[in-house]
Amino acid sequence: MQTDEPPMRKLKYLDVQSYCAQHSSDADEILHALDRETHLTTIAPQMSAGPHQGMLLQMLSQLTAPRRILEIGTFSGYASICLARGLAAGGHLDTIEVDPERATMIRKYLKLADIDERVTLHVGDAFDLIPSFTDTYDLIFVDAGKRDYARYYELLLPKLPVSGILIFDNVLWGGKVVTGDNDPDTTLMRAFNEMLRNDDRVMAVMVPLRDGMTLVRKRG
Repeated sequence: MQTDEPPMRKLKYLDVQSYCAQHSSDADEILHALDRETHLTTIAPQMSAGPHQGMLLQMLSQLTAPRRILEIGTFSGYASICLARGLAAGGHLDTIEVDPERATMIRKYLKLADIDERVTLHVGDAFDLIPSFTDTYDLIFVDAGKRDYARYYELLLPKLPVSGILIFDNVLWGGKVVTGDNDPDTTLMRAFNEMLRNDDRVMAVMVPLRDGMTLVRKRG
């Protein structure tokens, strides 16, 4: 009878993440410069998508070739660039950032990445802006206030066509949803994860990359 633990259980989560990142394709010079400036000039640079997660977002976008993309929570624009690189011909990305002080940096790198004409930066409260958007979006990425995820979900699902993809970031919440912490933010995130898992309007897959991402695909 086998009694040894499976090898993966003996590995540290961060070591596995590091190995995966090291064996993924590198970011280009523009994204590298943006990542560096983000770390030098922002208080919480970990809020940026970064190379590993950015590469996955770029690949998902390139695989699905969305006509329209919506991003909630631009931060410094790293994910915006990655997502926009997969747009279909003539496609467009709308991205919403609540902090006006980040707009200059975002626009700088959108231009350097030569995608500024395919991206519209909206500065303001997403809950005020989203109802004014009349389009549907083939791909939506949410990396904004975690306490509002359930509210974002119900607001955004009608804007997602059948088979459209909605992505939520930070769903592992620093691992607290797994370790049993019961502080208010962890409790809300755990409840949100359960809600997605049990919503028969969608298919949901949680991916343990960085702080966790859940990919939601709308059923027909």
